[in-house]
Amino acid sequence: MIRSGLPAPGLVPVAIALTAILAGCSTSPKDAQMSGTFEGPPVAIGQGQAWTFVTLDEQGAARTLGIRFSEETLTGLPTELSEHGAWEYDLELPAEAAALGYDHVMLDWNPHGHIPPGVYDTPHFDFHFYAIDHAARKEITLDAASLEMARKAPEEGYMPAGYALPPGTEVPNMGAHAIDPASGEFNGEPFTTTFIYGFYDGKVIFMEPMMTLDYLKSRPDMSMPVKQPQAYHKDFAYPTSYGVHFDAMAKRYEVTLDGLARY
Repeated sequence: MIRSGLPAPGLVPVAIALTAILAGCSTSPKDAQMSGTFEGPPVAIGQGQAWTFVTLDEQGAARTLGIRFSEETLTGLPTELSEHGAWEYDLELPAEAAALGYDHVMLDWNPHGHIPPGVYDTPHFDFHFYAIDHAARKEITLDAASLEMARKAPEEGYMPAGYALPPGTEVPNMGAHAIDPASGEFNGEPFTTTFIYGFYDGKVIFMEPMMTLDYLKSRPDMSMPVKQPQAYHKDFAYPTSYGVHFDAMAKRYEVTLDGLARY
């Protein structure tokens, strides 16, 4: 017979073990330190798939945000323009990326390239990492008032060193594109890859690596510094470099924003 309120001697170890398990389960996610790589849901592109990912360091801080896509993604792509020009693929971010301040990623496939002619008019991908949500993007209609906001110059210091925001780069549901005139494609070299800052209403709203189809097919392993502004918006993280890497074992690519930090 077991006395009320006291476990039998043989059950003591079991009770202790259960107590330890329950104590561990009571730890909230905020108390647990996350690290590793977390992925978003895949989206079909070409004959393959693409998805986002974020890598957290041992302190749980996100340092790399990127897009992974299978090698088959580069085959079976549309050869004609979509109804709106480029083919747009909406990629959801994993929940673990929330602290970076980015809302979603749009992967744009441009089968004929885009303006300016002689520079970006070759088949290429635009990888837009947006710091605004879908609703805010839809407000970029480029009617008279919206166009004025798209052409609004940022306050001094918020434009990355050496960049320019020329007229004519405004795109509906996207914003205006600041380019680096020192990039090779503006100095007699063929366009392979470049980095764009997106603006609207004088504020940075997206980061955009651009890469040609031929460059990706060469299976590059590249990392380049991102030119920095003197002043930073505080609601999202800025990359210090970007890269593209081909994993021969996994047969997939990674396009990354690296060294992310909020200031």
